[in-house]
Amino acid sequence: MSDALILGIDGGGSKVLVALADKRGRILRRSRGHGVNPMDNPNWLHELEQHLLPFRDEGNLAAVAAALPAYGEVERLSALQRDAIERLFPNVHRRVLNDVDAAHLGAFAGEPGILILSGTGSMAWARNSEGRSARTGGWGDLIGDEGSSHWIGQRALNLVSQSLDGRASATALAKALFDHLRIDLSNPMNGLGDWASSLANPRADIAAISTLVDQVALGGDKGAVGLIEQAADELAKHHAAIAGHCDPDADWTYAGGTFSSRLLLEALERRIGRPPALPKLPPIGGALLAAAQLLDWPLDDGWFGQIVATAKGGDYASQ
Repeated sequence: MSDALILGIDGGGSKVLVALADKRGRILRRSRGHGVNPMDNPNWLHELEQHLLPFRDEGNLAAVAAALPAYGEVERLSALQRDAIERLFPNVHRRVLNDVDAAHLGAFAGEPGILILSGTGSMAWARNSEGRSARTGGWGDLIGDEGSSHWIGQRALNLVSQSLDGRASATALAKALFDHLRIDLSNPMNGLGDWASSLANPRADIAAISTLVDQVALGGDKGAVGLIEQAADELAKHHAAIAGHCDPDADWTYAGGTFSSRLLLEALERRIGRPPALPKLPPIGGALLAAAQLLDWPLDDGWFGQIVATAKGGDYASQ
């Protein structure tokens, strides 16, 4: 039916985005909230439900695709995620998939290629010409997530503490960090220790420091530049590990908020040796595409263009 609507859900460690779209590709309603990663957020289900409840009684809703972090990685948590979507939307077509799978789907519009994701966490996802997928990374911050925003933020804290002790060279990151957190630099251990022990959402709050690292790196600080270069090294390892799954000339692209750093993207491009393909859709667009596929909608360039155009108005295009 021409008035059918689809719902896309793009979950992550730092945020969840929800978008309702029509058959023409226009995003009609949207919602944005805090992270819904069940690996580190005990309130993930409440946060997810808070932003989905306003959409559950939409009369023309025909399909829902939920792209959720950690889905397919830990079966106990995946079952809880499936149950939540089924309970909230029992009478429509449903699909639950990993958030990075959906980001890949949107970036390549379902075609082959390699996606490097760096947000709160990090992962690479590849789909080859036969339609088979493979992944590397995504182990979480306690085990991996190298090159992610959290990884950069954690190492920035390490560098600042070492520089204040005299165990590392002085870095402009120290003053920038303390100014940003409004902490008295005259008593750094007390101030930073109090901040660290009071975090409501440690993973997201530490990941947010990566933006500060990028700003200081743009000013030429060697310590901050070094952290960006190290992150690029780690993300390049993801590409190298998964490249054999695809054809040698397969395109690569990127997703995730860490890539708002021009320095990081340029450093990764140098390591891979060729520029990235531009993502065709943002991650929320990948979730909407997965929902549209459930209804076998004929999708053309106009549909993709409408998703991109209407996503821009909701801070969705860069996520």
